[in-house]
Amino acid sequence: QVQLVESGGGLVQPGGSLRLSCVVSGSIFSTNPMRWYRQGPGKQRELVAGISTGGNTYYADSVKGRFTISRDNAKNTVYLQMNSLKPEDTAVYYCRLLSGVDIYWGQGTQVTVSS
Repeated sequence: QVQLVESGGGLVQPGGSLRLSCVVSGSIFSTNPMRWYRQGPGKQRELVAGISTGGNTYYADSVKGRFTISRDNAKNTVYLQMNSLKPEDTAVYYCRLLSGVDIYWGQGTQVTVSS
C-alpha cells in the first residue's frame, strides 16, 4: 500500500524559511513524478511545484525564485525548500504522487507565515 507522509510545517515569520519533506512508502516513488500542492484558508487547492523522474522542475508563478523542489530517490522523499516566505504562503501543503491512473495524497502539513 502506498502512503505519503509530509512533515516540516510550522509557524514562521515573514521572510523566513521552511523545508517540507514527503516520504513515500512502497516501491513506486522513483518511477513517478511528484508534486506539491497547497490550500489556503477559503481557497481552492493549487499546484505549487512539480518534479519529473528525471529531475525536471516547474513552479507556480507565485513561488518562482523562492521555492525549490527536489527529490532523493534513495530515500523515497521529495522536498520543498521554501525561502522568503510571505503571509500569502500560509496554507496546508500536500504532496501528490500520480502513478498511471492512481493518485495518492499525503495528509498535509500546515505552514503559517505570520509575525
